[in-house]
Amino acid sequence: MGFMVIRVLFVLTCAGMGYFLHPWGLGRPEGLVLGLAFSAGMIATEVKMRRLDTKVLLGGVAGVGIGLSLALGFGAITRTMVINADTSTFLQALYVVVLGYLGLVVGAKQGEWAVSGAVKAFFRDTPSVPHHKILDTSAIIDGRIFDITDSGFVDGTLIVPQFVLNELQQIADSDDPLRSNRGRRGLDVIRKLQKSPDVDVQISDLDFPDHSDVDAKLIELSKQLSGQLVTNDFNLNKVAQLRGIPVLNINELANALKPVVLPGETMTVSLIKEGKEAGQAVAYLDDGTMVVVDNSGHLIGETIDVVVTSVLQTTAGRMIFSKQQQEASASTHA
Repeated sequence: MGFMVIRVLFVLTCAGMGYFLHPWGLGRPEGLVLGLAFSAGMIATEVKMRRLDTKVLLGGVAGVGIGLSLALGFGAITRTMVINADTSTFLQALYVVVLGYLGLVVGAKQGEWAVSGAVKAFFRDTPSVPHHKILDTSAIIDGRIFDITDSGFVDGTLIVPQFVLNELQQIADSDDPLRSNRGRRGLDVIRKLQKSPDVDVQISDLDFPDHSDVDAKLIELSKQLSGQLVTNDFNLNKVAQLRGIPVLNINELANALKPVVLPGETMTVSLIKEGKEAGQAVAYLDDGTMVVVDNSGHLIGETIDVVVTSVLQTTAGRMIFSKQQQEASASTHA
């Protein structure tokens, strides 16, 4: 709302200047049209510039400054030569246009050097670690990102894109109660992250209108910020890796932190349901790992001691196969 008021005042000011001052001898109607056209062009430029990353803007401004400085230097040299006034003026204008343009383009492209962290990284032997962590919808709804960051294992700034917030809001407004609860939980996680004194959270207004898909926007944002993408989405994980974007997958982190279980070890489990094969029963460890116990289908609801026979690592997680400790002891003595 505030930006809209400022824009309206800007348009009225430009229109009034054109109407009352009528520059270049224009009539009042022509001056009014010129003022309106000028203000429309400036607002369009402002909208485009707001979508640019700060690093790009800083780099562009620095590049233009360097280019214009060089143009002034070349112009001074040109004026010392025996050149007629028209040629000297033309060359001076050419220097300004060409060097200003080159400075803007090159400066915007290399804008990352305007950030102190990037400048310091130039003098290091090892590459710097990205300090922007871009959160996607799945990682936010999952909720474990709060525990991970609150424990201090994730540094840098957590970036929550506005288009991800919009997607969470749409999920929260869904008519499906389960889907709605997931969206509300995601919004609650963001609020908890913002309230945590040890976590730096920023809402990014950067958007990419050319991409309608949220996943594509996340990839473009990660590239522009040179950050790491935090996600639980398997397909987004693979696409991001193919595009050369570092990915932090919370599921992979959870699997890596699970305790190592070796064949022959014993554990106590509570059987809760039947397995896929006849006679099998299934239990779950505290970290969610599935434990399949042979010849125990008749013991569902009981807590028993089992011996690990094998461990299977899958893309969905880890599965432990076991048998009752009595059976293992009997087979050993046999």
